[in-house]
Amino acid sequence: MSTERRAPLDRDRVADTALRLLNEVGLDGLTLRAIARELDVKAPALYWHFKDKQALLDEMATEMYRRMMAGASLDSGDSWRDRLLKANRGLRAALLGYRDGAKVFSGSRFTGMVHAEAQEEHLRVLTDAGLTLAQAVRALTTTFVYTLGFVIEEQGVQPVPGRRREGFDVEERARLLADFPLAAQAGKELFEDWDQHFEEGLALIVDGIEARYRPKPD
Repeated sequence: MSTERRAPLDRDRVADTALRLLNEVGLDGLTLRAIARELDVKAPALYWHFKDKQALLDEMATEMYRRMMAGASLDSGDSWRDRLLKANRGLRAALLGYRDGAKVFSGSRFTGMVHAEAQEEHLRVLTDAGLTLAQAVRALTTTFVYTLGFVIEEQGVQPVPGRRREGFDVEERARLLADFPLAAQAGKELFEDWDQHFEEGLALIVDGIEARYRPKPD
């Protein structure tokens, strides 16, 4: 008779298992039944902890954020520009750490106050630089939504690093669009050099924030 004792089934264990399974099967394949099978329990046991899949996704997003912040260092001496750049670079890196990570994050609500400290610090840096609270909120949410949307598109082409989905071959796309030369050439700008394109897009937004909210005196 085996004397091995399994860890108790709780929210943390379910979320951790779901995040590990996410990298194998993606969001579409991540069902409560599959998670229960991985945990060697019956699916109804999960409903003691999560009322539905969205509740589980909320906990997964919270755990992703918790892990991201555990490896982050907030420097109170950051300029407002540096803070926006660093925060969104860190977010993108965290989302890319999971297959469909951006889709899990999108629309999810944190299940606790895990985000409050960092949000307060971000807003403090921005308002200390002269932005109103409303402007600081717009700056944070606009850059956040940009990063989230960018990674959703990035992972739509490359679900995992180095693996491109069928249908996104740039040279084949150029041949199919031969009658539309500018659109054909745009393929490399759309589906390659993700790091460079992310940085350029983020810089465009931050420059726009500066131009709109911090106009230079005449």
